[in-house]
Amino acid sequence: MQEIFTPSVQHALDLAGIFVFAISGALLAVRKNFDVFGIAVMAEVTALGGGLLRDLIIGAVPPAAFTDLGYFLMPLVATALVFFLHPEVERIQGAVNVFDAAGLGLFCVTGTIKAYEYGLGLTASAALGVATAAGGGVLRDVLANEVPSLLRWDRDLYAVPAIVGATIVVLCIRFDTLNAVTSTLAAATAFALRLLAMRFHWRAPRAWNRRSAAAEES
Repeated sequence: MQEIFTPSVQHALDLAGIFVFAISGALLAVRKNFDVFGIAVMAEVTALGGGLLRDLIIGAVPPAAFTDLGYFLMPLVATALVFFLHPEVERIQGAVNVFDAAGLGLFCVTGTIKAYEYGLGLTASAALGVATAAGGGVLRDVLANEVPSLLRWDRDLYAVPAIVGATIVVLCIRFDTLNAVTSTLAAATAFALRLLAMRFHWRAPRAWNRRSAAAEES
């Protein structure tokens, strides 16, 4: 299996993705009026939760989150930034969302590749690629006592771009065309789909002929 980038570049991109995911967790903690410890926990869980879940499932222990100090410290840097400058960070939420989309594209691809390298089948590898990209956000919302954004009809598509990116990877594996170029294209496709979903507010359809009288939740 080929890496998307050289190990040093891959590591730097991983840290950047972890930082942006941590920012989103820390911001939600501030909105929930959590203390500094709660902010740090939310940042760590959001940034590392998906990769930790993947590594535990595939048996890559100890998980990368516990063997690379940078992975653990980067969410703490995000915590400090949000703790002192959260009004300013909130004002650049649009830029944060763009980088979050880039992290989504990167992690759905690298997560799928790592799962396959540890012996999982194509479908299971794609599922773990999606979990790598989106799992931290689900854990974040659960800790914040909210319905995960991943499951809400009134949120722009998030899992679907990751599914598309992971699917492209496993198709490339299946037809022996996975390389740095095709892996990058898969990540870029997921990234672009997420940006388009945010721009045009694309959402997944709800149940066909839905007639529930239950009140809508915002």
